[in-house]
Amino acid sequence: MHQQVIIEKISSILAATDDSYDEQLTQLLDNASRIFVAGAGRSGLIAKFFAMRLMHGGYEVFVVGEIVTPSIRKGDLFIVISGSGETETMIAFTKRAKELGASIALLTTKSSSTIGDLSDKVFQVGTPELYGKVVGMPMGTTFELSTLFFLEATISHIIHEKGIPEEEMRTRHANLE
Repeated sequence: MHQQVIIEKISSILAATDDSYDEQLTQLLDNASRIFVAGAGRSGLIAKFFAMRLMHGGYEVFVVGEIVTPSIRKGDLFIVISGSGETETMIAFTKRAKELGASIALLTTKSSSTIGDLSDKVFQVGTPELYGKVVGMPMGTTFELSTLFFLEATISHIIHEKGIPEEEMRTRHANLE
């Protein structure tokens, strides 16, 4: 029963998400010198998942906050995942990235927010009214899972459009496990 509730909720959110977002996000990724991703809490975990998939796809990508992450600069893309668009640490990171000339993209539940207003592109995953309280999906779970599915579908789009074989992706997969 709970599996079906989760699947139906995520499906409704993805159905309400702009179908052209995968192409738009791919274009931003392809036009960037380097890609930086960030999110707080569970959104940060989704950011790391996306960064890993981008790396598998051949992009130069970094996770903000890791000790090996270099400085961001003009020509780079900063992707923020924040359901509210109001996460204090993400606001500070976004302001700094913008000051340094990076392009900003936000994945969020609503089009207007502090981070959204600073962003060059806002990807609204679903619509705000779809994020009401869902029993069994507390505290942002709906946004995080929907964003994970959206980003994984974007990776699928990239792999398909660029004809990247899985064997090539495997050559970039961690081998010290």
